[in-house]
This record gives sequence, structure tokens and C-alpha cells, in this order.
Amino acid sequence: MRKLVAAAATAALLGLTACGSGSLSSSEETAAPASAAAAEGLTAIEVGVIPIIDVAPIYLGVEEGLFEAEGLDVTLTLAQGGAAIVPAVTSGQMDFGFSNITSMIVGRSKGLPVQMVAPGGSSTGDPDADFAAVMTKPDSGIETTKDLEGKKIGVNTLNNISDSTISEAVKQAGGDYESIEYVEIPFPDLSAQLAAGTVDAIAAVEPFVTIAKADGAVPVFSNYAEPVDDLTVAVYFASDQYVQENPETVEKFVRAIKASQEFAEQNPDKVRAVLPSYTSLKPEVIEQLTLPRYSTEVNSASVEEVARISLDRGLVEEIPDMKALLPAY
Repeated sequence: MRKLVAAAATAALLGLTACGSGSLSSSEETAAPASAAAAEGLTAIEVGVIPIIDVAPIYLGVEEGLFEAEGLDVTLTLAQGGAAIVPAVTSGQMDFGFSNITSMIVGRSKGLPVQMVAPGGSSTGDPDADFAAVMTKPDSGIETTKDLEGKKIGVNTLNNISDSTISEAVKQAGGDYESIEYVEIPFPDLSAQLAAGTVDAIAAVEPFVTIAKADGAVPVFSNYAEPVDDLTVAVYFASDQYVQENPETVEKFVRAIKASQEFAEQNPDKVRAVLPSYTSLKPEVIEQLTLPRYSTEVNSASVEEVARISLDRGLVEEIPDMKALLPAY
């Protein structure tokens, strides 16, 4: 039975996780009523997700029975952003949640008892065909990563994965990354603010890359495809307490997520087909989207590199215990 939110919440894309604003949706998707699930011997779990393309595999996994095969009855609760998901997970209101890795690193460094359990979306690794891109006007004079020094760049959330990876890329290109001015702008407003000249460039993710291209913007580079190799962008996570108290359920969830990720990677047409069930994306946008890579493993090396970048940029005072943060499954 499906009860879905109209996804005006696509504004809460990726960066709006532990650091962004948002609230829990009043609508949920459930695989079966709790009483029916209990009668069938299934373990009920609730997962907080954001209406973005990264979470398409978990919707497909529920539809294809991959979670039920593991004995799990899944409720997917849509939230405007992870600012609602993180406290819901740490307080025990939800069992699992979805977040970008920078927010996980920052949260753990501040003492939040969160740990990654399974992969979410990953970069394609192709600078010319990734689901994230730094974009500008065709006549801006910005042609290379180094050209971004001294410019104003719109990002959806300050001090998070977008601005830190852009700064690192500019640094690696030999540019003065400290001269960049970042401006916080919600994803749906980025293209209009670029057109208005409020900023010189924007950091967009799908579907806003496709939307910005339709508005005439051109890509400079992908800050997810570089500067970090094989970047795991987002993950599913749980609280320390839940993992300790429910090890078998966590293992079942991880197996089901990995099976769902593999299914999505092998069936991109089904990924696109499931998007209207929980977003309000238009068919013409869905058709042109560049999808993330749906990996079955978290690339620990990329997470550790983002932790180093977070320390270098002052997002954290010290790198958290990565063994406690990274998946153990």
C-alpha cells in the first residue's frame, strides 16, 4: 500500500542531511500494515529517506520483494531533509536513515552516535557524465577548475560536501581556494540565481544539473567525480545503540540494500520508472537525468579522504573514530 508525498521536497537534495533544514513527512510508504507483517513473521523497520534519485534502489528493493525475502517489513518515511532524519534515528524513532558522508563525519565528530551501515549513491567517476556538476554561464569566462578562484559559488548548504570538495579541487588545480565565496542557495533556486548574476557558478546535483542545462548553464567540472576517486557520496546509517541491540536485523537490512543497489545498477530503466512514485519530477527531466552509480560497497578510502578534507577546511576539529563510523558489514 502506497501513500506518497508530493516531492516539492526535491529541494532537500543530498546536502540537506545532518546540516540542512527539514521535517518529517506526515506521509509514508509501507510494505504492509504492521499487524499483517507480524502475522507473517516479518520484522518491521522504518527508514528515513529524502525524495531524490539516490534512494531509488530502496524503493525498487521494496517493490521487488528483496526486503521481504530477508524477513523485513519496510516503512519508508519521506523527510524534507536529514535534519529531521538524524535526530529521529539517534532517538530511536526511526531505525535507519539516509545521509551524505560529510554530514556523517561532522555528526560523529560532534559526538552523535551514528554509524554507516550500507552504501547509498556514488559518483560515476566520469567528470563528463556525473550526477553532480559545478555549472556556470557560457560567457562567464570560467572554463577550468582553477578559474573558480575568487568567484561566488552557490551551494545548497554551507560547510558540507559541495563546498569542501570544490575547494579541494581548486586547491589541487593550483588555485587560491580560500578566495572563493560560497553563497547558500536552495537547489531549486540555483539556476535562477546563476541567470540573475547573484553568483558566478553553482554546485548542482541531479535533477538540477539537467534543469540548469535546459536553462543554458554549462558544466565546468564534477566535484563528485573529482577531486576524490570513486567517491561514495551518501550512505544508510543507524545509531550505535540500534546496531548493538539488533545485529541480525542490521545484517538483513544490509543484505537487502546491497541486493537493491545491484538491481538498480543493472536496471536503470526501472530506476527511472520508479522515480514518479516518490518525486514530482517531469518525464522529460527523468529521461535526461544522469543517474548515480549504485555501488554495493562503501568506498572507505573515499570517506577517509573526505574526512581529511573536512579537517583541512575546518568542518571538524578532529577526524572522528573512522572505525566506529564506517560500515562493519
